[in-house]
Amino acid sequence: MSDTAAVPHSPRPTHPVDSVPPAPKLAALGLQHVLAFYAGAVIVPLLIAGSLGLDEATTIHLINADLLTCGLATLIQSVGVGKHIGVRLPIIQGVTTTAVSPIIAIGLSAEDQALPTIYGAIIASGIFTFLAAPVFGRVLKYFPPIVTGTVLLVMGTSLLAVSANDFVNYAEATPTARDLAYGFGTLAIIIVVQRFFRGFLGTLSVLLGLVIGTGVALVLGDTSFDGVSEADAIGMTTPFYFGAPRFDVMAILSLIIVMIITMVETTGDVFATGEIVKKRIKRDDVVRAIRADGLSTMLGGVMNSFPYTCFAQNVGLVRLTGVKSRWVAASAAGFMIILGLLPKAAAIVAAIPSPVLGGASLALFANVAWAGLQTIAKENIADGRNAAIVTTALGLAMLVTFKPDVAAAFPEWAQIFVSSGMSIGAITAILLNLLFFHVGTQSEDDVSRIDGAGVSLSELNAMDRAGFVAALRPLFNNETWPLEAAWESRPFADVSQLREAIQVAVLTAPAEQRRALIHDYPAMDELLLADVDTAATISADRGSLALDDLDDVQTEQLVDVARAYRERFDMPFVAYLDTNDSADRVIDAGVRRLSNSDELEQRVILSEIIEIANDRFDILLADANPVRAYWDRKFTEVE
Repeated sequence: MSDTAAVPHSPRPTHPVDSVPPAPKLAALGLQHVLAFYAGAVIVPLLIAGSLGLDEATTIHLINADLLTCGLATLIQSVGVGKHIGVRLPIIQGVTTTAVSPIIAIGLSAEDQALPTIYGAIIASGIFTFLAAPVFGRVLKYFPPIVTGTVLLVMGTSLLAVSANDFVNYAEATPTARDLAYGFGTLAIIIVVQRFFRGFLGTLSVLLGLVIGTGVALVLGDTSFDGVSEADAIGMTTPFYFGAPRFDVMAILSLIIVMIITMVETTGDVFATGEIVKKRIKRDDVVRAIRADGLSTMLGGVMNSFPYTCFAQNVGLVRLTGVKSRWVAASAAGFMIILGLLPKAAAIVAAIPSPVLGGASLALFANVAWAGLQTIAKENIADGRNAAIVTTALGLAMLVTFKPDVAAAFPEWAQIFVSSGMSIGAITAILLNLLFFHVGTQSEDDVSRIDGAGVSLSELNAMDRAGFVAALRPLFNNETWPLEAAWESRPFADVSQLREAIQVAVLTAPAEQRRALIHDYPAMDELLLADVDTAATISADRGSLALDDLDDVQTEQLVDVARAYRERFDMPFVAYLDTNDSADRVIDAGVRRLSNSDELEQRVILSEIIEIANDRFDILLADANPVRAYWDRKFTEVE
């Protein structure tokens, strides 16, 4: 027997995701997740109950059912069911706010069968999600950021109408000053917490707004906890509490759209969590996560709750705390289940005054819209097709939100699609994306103009070297070799590939060419201290809206930095000028760059030149497309 055979194998180390913290720590960390999640979770049943005119007892039941099912859904996702359900990461499941608007629309259209119709649609959409999980990756291309971002933007803006009703306490005429004080006060608390608190406390801004606002109302006699004494000490929701589910095709289709968006969001949350916990995410992981969403949503329909998804705020909390164990999520699930069995706790939540709820939901839903804008920004916002998708979907959504009676003009079978801003906005975004990017021969936007005629990307690909350089000539000053090098990389599938080819050409050129390119740009003191006419001849950049005339101190500092830079590196101090850059920011950047090594500064200055070329490319794209040019100049061009 060899010596090596006697050496025992060391046990495989446990991944932090699977480690179990000590019980006291486990409980504390789980409670922390519940606090971060709580406001976002309970606000959904509150909004739905308020919009559908449900009584206090029903509202309490919905809150209890929501919390109980949140706990079960979190266990399904973090602990898993069998081998094929649940991603087994520290993910908290909660009711998705994206479903609020269509659920309210379904409930209002169903009248006396509101809740059974809602729960029928939830169950069906959950089944769809569960079954669609394996094929979701194949249809993901039909839901790019421009679609999902638009849907989120539409959801957020449409939901603001719900917040507005709560904010003014459903006043038909002029709201009372007292109600407005509660609404604005709650919103002010949320803003103050976000401004002055960081870390975990910052995640509790909405919860603190609700608690403080309700506390003030209680002291002033504008709310009471009488319902708490009347509520049972312990209670549990039962399946189909509101009767057998009613399956309405149009209602189901409306929530299927919501679940498709939820699948996209879940995919992003799973990858974000995987990055945080240092665990590689595979396609099977995403499939298991989406199956968990589907199963949880089905369970929500059975247990009188709502559609489920990963809670992004809790993903942020995992990043913030650095605690990677999925058993912390399981601990949080335990607390949720306990809360879901306590009707008195739900009665406390139900006592929140409508204006306080309106102030909190205003902040919450505005953040949904903001998330949509951030998602849209991932696409080429200079593309006229993307602009048409966003503006048309948003416009129709606002039409229905402001004038809901428009739906009555449509056939009864179609009213579910146009009865809410979210529904018509989402459908419009999906259909326009198919029309612009997936149906028929795709038309191209022009990328440049030669002698007044537009030049498309296909035409650019077919040009000889001289024509190619002439079409993109404005991107650089006098040196054209980056364009000549990029020409060698044709054909380009899209504008992004063209940009990339130009960037690679700049960064990989011989040292002599790079040096010539750098010296072809004016130093920042030469540019910023020149008069308007002279500056126009040495720069074709957009410039900065934040730059006014430099005072004497700034002028001296800029000249000194530029001189020191030239002495240090034997190059002009070149920098890309953003629309929000100020003189002080330019000077500070120059001072920082003086401490760079020669090698690093070479890369930095070339990156600045690339940014200048990108800026000029945006201008070129805008000038080649007149409608786009109008909007581009309206908002970004220096007068």
